[in-house]
Amino acid sequence: MSAALVEGFSVTHSRYVPYAHAHYGGNLVDGAYSLGLFGDVATELCIRTDGDEGLFAGYSGVEFLAPLHAGDVVEVTATLTRIGNRSRSVAFEARVTCRANPDRGPSSADVLAEPLVITRATGTVVVPLPGG
Repeated sequence: MSAALVEGFSVTHSRYVPYAHAHYGGNLVDGAYSLGLFGDVATELCIRTDGDEGLFAGYSGVEFLAPLHAGDVVEVTATLTRIGNRSRSVAFEARVTCRANPDRGPSSADVLAEPLVITRATGTVVVPLPGG
């Protein structure tokens, strides 16, 4: 068992959202983008806690709270909330930390004073039994 296998352990990723990922008008990025990032951060969480990539079993709740735009920098965190024999409950949060500001210029962007929470979710991952 890993020393990281404790409730409250978390992993955070940060990523720039390229303009090629805009899916809708106004450079809006689809909500599935955040869910994909949650899968990535859950994989690292499982590696750090259980020494295995694990498998995502499903979401028990997803809230899309604010839009994600191309040109944003998004930070996603996975926090371990429950430890079962093979299952792990995980809380996810996606926050925009920087946002493009085209009014100032085509490549201008601002660091937000406070991160903007755009997506929250809860989910379950499963990992192999130790030694199995």
